[in-house]
Amino acid sequence: MRAKYGETPNQARNMLFIRSLLFKICLVLVTIIEMALFTPFYFFLPHKAAWIVPRSWARSLFWLQKYLVGLNYRVEGSENLPQGPYIVAAKHQSTWETLVLPLYIPDPSFILKRELLWIPFLGWFLAKMGMVPINRGAPLQALKILIAKGKEKAAQNRQIIIFPEGTRKEPGAAPAYKPGLFPIYAELGLPVVPVALNSGLYWPKKRFCLYPGTIKCRILPPIPPGLPRRDFMQKLEAVIENNCDILLAEAAAAPRPPYLPPVAAARLRAIEALRAPE
Repeated sequence: MRAKYGETPNQARNMLFIRSLLFKICLVLVTIIEMALFTPFYFFLPHKAAWIVPRSWARSLFWLQKYLVGLNYRVEGSENLPQGPYIVAAKHQSTWETLVLPLYIPDPSFILKRELLWIPFLGWFLAKMGMVPINRGAPLQALKILIAKGKEKAAQNRQIIIFPEGTRKEPGAAPAYKPGLFPIYAELGLPVVPVALNSGLYWPKKRFCLYPGTIKCRILPPIPPGLPRRDFMQKLEAVIENNCDILLAEAAAAPRPPYLPPVAAARLRAIEALRAPE
């Protein structure tokens, strides 16, 4: 992080830590307050109406994020979202995208690890919204459940959100797309909407501080159903990774760029070398 005019680098780091600490304290307080206020009626609402609760909570966190940390966001391409059921295949770098995607997708169902449903209160809220828990330790069984539950959600006119790499990845890290997405795509016969982002630069995994700036999320044109395995997987990875590279370069070129972890800095150098004239 670059220091503001008149600040030393140490002062800038201290202020960043304080602002991030305030945000995380307020995050916990807002979560407790909203759970106390909404829990009495949340579980009695139909699940579509109940979306008002997590969406209100997410908007509260984004307000805190903006005014305590100086971290804003921009989502591009929402016009690319089809009507009816579809699959969203999103890059996963941070907690942030799990909060923002339900603001743009009408009735999403996340594919998530089953352990999240074991957390008191949080697990109950997730279960109410009809999320799909899977056991990562039993991949074949998980795939069967995903296909069966995916068909069920599609019949309910819902959208399925899946992170095709299975877990959060550092910005710039080598992609590792799981082959299990293709059977879901093939069996459900739904379009897949790729989503690229650079959230891990600003709300990074395994780092305490959040960084000021603007997170960018790009919703890309859907991939139609019916493609062969190789064509589908190559197209999905190429379109997401190319757009993530663009968003990484844009963040690095901002007037106050975020901290770039070594993997992201190395990827940026590789991007710049490819673009450099011979």
